[in-house]
Amino acid sequence: MSESHIAEGSPARQRGGATAWLVWGLAVAFVIYLFSFQTGYSIVNASIRKEAGLTVVQVGFIAAAYTWSFAVFQLFSGALLDRLGARWVLPPAIALVTLGVFVFAHAARFETMIAAQLILALGACAGFVGAGYVGGQWFGMAKFGVMFGLVQCLASAFSAFNQNLIGFALQYASWRELFNWIGAGGVVLCGVGFAFIRDPAPVRGMQHGIAAFVREVVGSIVEVARVGHVWIAAAYGALCFGALLAAGVVWAPKLMQVRGIPEQTANLAASVLWLGLAVGCILIPRWSDAVRRRKQPALVGIGLQLAALLALVYVPELPSPAPMALWFLFGLGAAAHMLAFSAAGDAVSLDRIGTSAAIVNGTMFLLSGLLIARPGQIAAEAVASGAPITMDLAASAVRPLVWGLLAALVLASVIRESYPRA
Repeated sequence: MSESHIAEGSPARQRGGATAWLVWGLAVAFVIYLFSFQTGYSIVNASIRKEAGLTVVQVGFIAAAYTWSFAVFQLFSGALLDRLGARWVLPPAIALVTLGVFVFAHAARFETMIAAQLILALGACAGFVGAGYVGGQWFGMAKFGVMFGLVQCLASAFSAFNQNLIGFALQYASWRELFNWIGAGGVVLCGVGFAFIRDPAPVRGMQHGIAAFVREVVGSIVEVARVGHVWIAAAYGALCFGALLAAGVVWAPKLMQVRGIPEQTANLAASVLWLGLAVGCILIPRWSDAVRRRKQPALVGIGLQLAALLALVYVPELPSPAPMALWFLFGLGAAAHMLAFSAAGDAVSLDRIGTSAAIVNGTMFLLSGLLIARPGQIAAEAVASGAPITMDLAASAVRPLVWGLLAALVLASVIRESYPRA
C-alpha cells in the first residue's frame, strides 16, 4: 500500500460530525445486512434441505462451517482494522459477504454451500467488530462503550422483527430469489461503502512490506492475548452472551410452550427478548459511563439476567403477562455483555482496540455454540429415555445456562475495575 493510501484519512476530519455519523451508519448497516442473511438461513434451511436433497447432518454442518470459520477469521479481523483502518477492511468485507450470498443462492451442491459459508464468514468477521472500531475511532474512546452498545441495540431491534419479515417474504418468493434480493442489497451497500467509508486519521498500513505487515498483525494478536484482563472480560461476556443467544435462538419459545402457552404467542418471547437487549444496550453502557464503573453495571445486569431465567424455569405458576416481562428483563440484563468489550479495551492501547474487541467477540461466538447445543443434547437424551416433556425436563435442559450465568457473576466480581481515570 502506498504512502498516499495510508494518509487518505485526514487528521483534519471532524470526530463526531456528519461524516462520523455517515461512516458509523454504513458500518451498522453492514451488521444489519449480516443479520438479514443469518436469520434468513435459520428459517429457510428446511426448504434448502428438501430442494438440494441434503441430510440433517449436512444442514447442521453447513451452519457449523460458518460458525467455526468465523471464529478463526475473527482473530485476525481486529488486528487488520488496527493496521489498515476501516477504509481498507470494511468495504472489501461487504464485497465478500455479498459474493457469499450470491454463491449460496445459486449453489446446487453441498460442497458449494460450504464454500459459500467460508466466503461469508471471511467477510462477516469484520462486521460487528468493525462497527465497534468505527465508533471508537470517529467518536473517541470516551464514547466507545456507548457507541458499541448502540450498534448492538440497532442489531437487536432488527432481530426482533427480521424473522417475521423473512417469513412474510417467503410467501411470495423462493429462498433462492430471496437471497438474490439480499445479494442485490449487498451490491448497493458495497458501492456506497467504497465511496464513503473513511478513517478520521492516518493508519499504519503496510509501510514495510507484506511480510512485516503479517508479523505486526500476528504480534498484535499475541500481545493482546497476553493480557489476562482481556480474557476474564471475554469469559464473562461470552457466558452472558451465550445464555442470551441460546434463549433467543432456541429456548425462549420452547420454555413458553412447556408452560402451556400457544405456539404463536410463545414465538413472541424471542422478539421480546431482543427488544429488551436493544433497550439494555442503550442504558447499561450509559450507566457505566455515568458512574465511571465497569463492574457494578456488569454485576447488576448479569444478576438481572440470571434472576429472570430462574423465575422462568423454577417458578411454576406465573400470571399471564409475567413470562413476557421476564424475557424482556432477561434481554435487558444480558446487555451487560457489551461491557466486556469496554473492559477489554480499557486494558490495551488505542491501536490495539480492534484486536481486543475481536478476541472478545470470537470468544463469545465459540462459547455460544456450546451453550446452544448442550441443552438440546440434554433434552434429546431425556426424551429418548421416555421422559415426558415437563417443566422439570425444561429446567434440566437449561441448567447449563444457569451455571454459565453463575460463572459469569463470579468472573465479573473478581475482575479488577478498569474504567479509565482520565
